Amino acid sequence: MHLRPGKIVAVHLNYRSRAVQRGRAPDHPSYFLKPSSSLSADGAALVRPPGCELLAFEGEIALVIGERTRDIEPEQGWSRVQWVTAANDAGLHDLRYADRGSNLRSKGGDGFTPVGPVLLDATELDPRALRLRTWVNGELVQDDSTENLLFDLGLLVADLSRTSTLEPGDIILTGTPAGASVVVPGDVVEVQVDDGVRSTGRLRNPVVAGEYPLAAFGAPPKVDATARADAYGRTPGLDPELAAQLNSVGTATLSAQLRNRGLPNMSIDGVRPTKPGLRLLGIAKTLRYLPLREDLVPVGPMNAQKRSVESVAPGEVLVMEARGEHGAGTIGDILALRAQMRGAAGIVTDGAVRDSAAVAALDIPTYAAAAHPSVLGRLHIPWETDTVIACGGTVVRPGDILVGDDDGVIVVPPALAGEVAEASVEQERQERFIAEQVASGASIVGLYPLGPDWRERYRIWCAADESTTN
Repeated sequence: MHLRPGKIVAVHLNYRSRAVQRGRAPDHPSYFLKPSSSLSADGAALVRPPGCELLAFEGEIALVIGERTRDIEPEQGWSRVQWVTAANDAGLHDLRYADRGSNLRSKGGDGFTPVGPVLLDATELDPRALRLRTWVNGELVQDDSTENLLFDLGLLVADLSRTSTLEPGDIILTGTPAGASVVVPGDVVEVQVDDGVRSTGRLRNPVVAGEYPLAAFGAPPKVDATARADAYGRTPGLDPELAAQLNSVGTATLSAQLRNRGLPNMSIDGVRPTKPGLRLLGIAKTLRYLPLREDLVPVGPMNAQKRSVESVAPGEVLVMEARGEHGAGTIGDILALRAQMRGAAGIVTDGAVRDSAAVAALDIPTYAAAAHPSVLGRLHIPWETDTVIACGGTVVRPGDILVGDDDGVIVVPPALAGEVAEASVEQERQERFIAEQVASGASIVGLYPLGPDWRERYRIWCAADESTTN
């Protein structure tokens, strides 16, 4: 494929799965420009300069504009696309701090926009049914479709045309889903776009070590924990202090504190741990099942269930809405093992698990409403991921914090997590004091809850307890 577009426009954030990873979902698309000199083709090397660490890939669907376009409506947008192909929006996160937002130095390097190898005729494609996949060294790392876009492809074309004239040959990179990460010299990245019938083929680009380092003048490569987390595509993790507080208290205490704040319905009811004694703490990644309807069963090997397992990130909890239906499994031992190997913090389903003994033998905390030998296709269609769901009678949003113990699972809104955790620690400290007094023969009258007559004694007890702890 040989093109020299006037401009390459890239969307910052456009897949729901990626928005969950980033912890934000924009109200409108935003863009940055990549120079035409960054364009390369199938087989071209992605060069990581010496002294740099964080060369990241981002598999994307590329649109090639076919006619001069200015100030059109969204429903006209797709008609202005002539070709569709695969792209890799590569970049050096070592330099991202220098031009954050514009990404000029981090993503504008020579060869950092490989596209191809085959151009698909846009008139033969449904823009809502394109599948994007990326492999690193033969392992599938990204798998998503345009049905999960925040902003559809026609809208992107029209939105850009409001202020800028799009010329024939211009390329629009339409965003990357979850799974984008860092590659190193010796790796091979492959990206493919298809609709189940027509395919771009795999855009294949090896990663190589550069011969010459960046010149000493200008912004030098810089790497810190934030840059690494961003480059590796990890879900924003819990603050360590907050995580320690939440892990130190029971779900019963958290439930009480949420009720005190007007939120009495934050428990996922009806689920029990497959292995009692394992605590659960993580950030929700959601999966929704609908009742079986044969004409809506997805075609192909990677339905929403498998996509969610293959994209779950370290620290995330896979939470499934199965409508409380116990008559078919929603996950079995192989997929649960895969989630564990990907670093998932847990699994929660208000439906059933298959292979329950094997699941219980795993180290991943798993909560389910029942066990059943049947596959999910008996009653369920895996429908969508990374959306708001209802699980066990409560609402779970992507990014919510889940805490589980032998009593069950509690959903903690991130905005309240800090104050709820702090209040829960204090509640359990008071309850330890109260339990000691009751064990010594004290009446609960005026003591439970802690009344004014006991406050001074509690203060003295806390000071002694703190000095003993330290």
